[in-house]
Amino acid sequence: MSAADRQADAVAALRRIAFLLERAQASPYRSEAFRKAAVSVERQAADRLTALAASGSLADLPSVGARTADVVTHVLRGKRVEYLDSLEAEYAEARAAAADPGAVALREALRGDLHSHTEASDGATPIHEMVLAALELGHDYLAITDHSPRLTVANGLSASRLRAQLDQVAALNRAVGPFRVLTGIEVDILDDGALDQDPDLLDQLDVVVASVHSKLRMESGPMTRRMIAAVSNPRTDVLGHCTGRQIKGKSRPQSEFDARAVFDACAEHGVAVEINCRPDRLDPPHELLAVAIDAGCDFSIDTDAHAPGQLDWLMAGCARAAEHHLDPARVITTLPVEGLLARTHR
Repeated sequence: MSAADRQADAVAALRRIAFLLERAQASPYRSEAFRKAAVSVERQAADRLTALAASGSLADLPSVGARTADVVTHVLRGKRVEYLDSLEAEYAEARAAAADPGAVALREALRGDLHSHTEASDGATPIHEMVLAALELGHDYLAITDHSPRLTVANGLSASRLRAQLDQVAALNRAVGPFRVLTGIEVDILDDGALDQDPDLLDQLDVVVASVHSKLRMESGPMTRRMIAAVSNPRTDVLGHCTGRQIKGKSRPQSEFDARAVFDACAEHGVAVEINCRPDRLDPPHELLAVAIDAGCDFSIDTDAHAPGQLDWLMAGCARAAEHHLDPARVITTLPVEGLLARTHR
């Protein structure tokens, strides 16, 4: 094997470790260390990398520490990386534990993910890192849905920044076809139910996920009217994490609203209800998921990923959907990209 091939294997090992750490909800600082090391190693000439490893000087490279240097050294020498092996074993065990036949069948039917974030807002990595992970997971498409301007805490995108991202996505699509990077936004639902972005710009996007991020303790009546106004907007495709709850870490109770009225409006206007797969959300709760199913809603099973490894959280949503015997035909992310775009076309 050539030095360049060994280098590529070392970069792949570092990225795989980062992916598995992200999937397992490890500290983001740990996964970030491996991703930064992968970038640094990838930028070196292969022969120089080999020489540094031979002299025990890999840690002299930017963003390479003792732990990541040890991984690279083992790969360059053709040896197993015990840390990676242990993470892979944990990953396999977690997948086996979640192997409900209905959930597995639904997961296999999914073609993509309509809710993901990049470093442009509050995600951890550039778009191309998210796309590489989606490709490795076998997706046909991934929607990039960074936040809208009002969510300043998440570095929401102004209209000009979003337009620049559309150009970036167009260039990326020329390189990764037939995989499709979908343009999108997670647009904040304002207090009166309006969407937090220029309407003409929303019309240019493939996917609009509308979510409530502020005044989550609003009284039920005003919150119901706010959400109905948002899903009645013809530019809305998906209602994101509808209750806004947080069930892990810094917990947050779910918002109060007339679920039947909101889900009836979703069904009437063809807006999919998101089954959010984030372990700290798992939104909507089971009782509201049952209401949405009974109301005749369609659904989008999405990860709300903020890092590449989190794109592999789809099984959590599939398991919850399978508990309610949800027909895969009602899940829009089982559609091929042409069918999906026909549904979201404005």
